[in-house]
Amino acid sequence: MTTLEAVRRRAESDARTNGYYLNPDPKFLSDLIEGLKTNEDRYGYPSCPCRLAIGDFKRDRDIICPCDYRDPDVEEYGYCYCGLFIRKDIVEKNKPIESIPERRPQEKIALAHGLQKIEKPVEVVPALTAIPLKTKLKMWYCKQC
Repeated sequence: MTTLEAVRRRAESDARTNGYYLNPDPKFLSDLIEGLKTNEDRYGYPSCPCRLAIGDFKRDRDIICPCDYRDPDVEEYGYCYCGLFIRKDIVEKNKPIESIPERRPQEKIALAHGLQKIEKPVEVVPALTAIPLKTKLKMWYCKQC
């Protein structure tokens, strides 16, 4: 199993190599690193924690961190979809990181959600911002459990 520290070092190294910074918010960065580690433990590869992976390396290849969409996102918006990698000017000016449009093709998103075809575009919200942290979810349990 990969350690959190190994995942963090890999992300830091990739950021340095490509002239990016990691998200400066320690809690948010920690959540992203934990998500990458969880996905790596689960699937054997660090798929983006803000996207739903299928669990098939070939089908998920485009969302293995750093994903295929990172560089175009950073170039256009200053940071990637999940907010892990950030351009220098965004960090230096302390600009807020906001949601950006999903670049992943709708067909791949649909497959990840178990759909065979798309009737209408799938609305995608980054996983880490989909549910406010203070929201309490009602849990249902089987009476046998």
